[in-house]
Amino acid sequence: MNNKQNSSLTQLVAIGIGSAVFFILGRFLSIPTPVPNTSVETTYPFLALMGAIYGPIPAALIGLIGHAVKDLLTYGLWWSWVLTSGVVGFGYGLIGRQLKVNEGEFDKNDMIRFNVGQVIVNAVCWIIVAPVLDILIYAEPASKVFTQGVVSAGLNSLAVGILGTILLKAYASTRTKAGSLKKD
Repeated sequence: MNNKQNSSLTQLVAIGIGSAVFFILGRFLSIPTPVPNTSVETTYPFLALMGAIYGPIPAALIGLIGHAVKDLLTYGLWWSWVLTSGVVGFGYGLIGRQLKVNEGEFDKNDMIRFNVGQVIVNAVCWIIVAPVLDILIYAEPASKVFTQGVVSAGLNSLAVGILGTILLKAYASTRTKAGSLKKD
């Protein structure tokens, strides 16, 4: 099997397993908030890790499929937020392209770059994309969905800022840095 096929197969497996993990985290490790239909999510720190490791397309599919399965097996498919999870995954993957976690690097500057990027992704997706789709698809009241969006953006930014940074640092520390091995 050539390298391109191996990479595609690896990404396909990552999408399948990542979607399952996203579902499990979303179903069993979400903490509800007083704002209806919003939670502190552990799914998005995991999605940020997948984006950094595998890139924007696999992360988008993990977010999309994982969120869809979670919705289908809980309270029903809510397309606006499912689609937004895909966009969030894509955004995290774009940020991940700028990082070198697969090469064992994730220093203070990377942490800052990652967190500035993820806050922007969360703000755009949860304050603009999700509420606009809620209004267009479901004719939801603007005040309700924009409140949910602001709360989700803040909570997801906080969760990804803390847990996502820890996951990325831990993952990078398991990778061998380029040029760190020397022949004696």
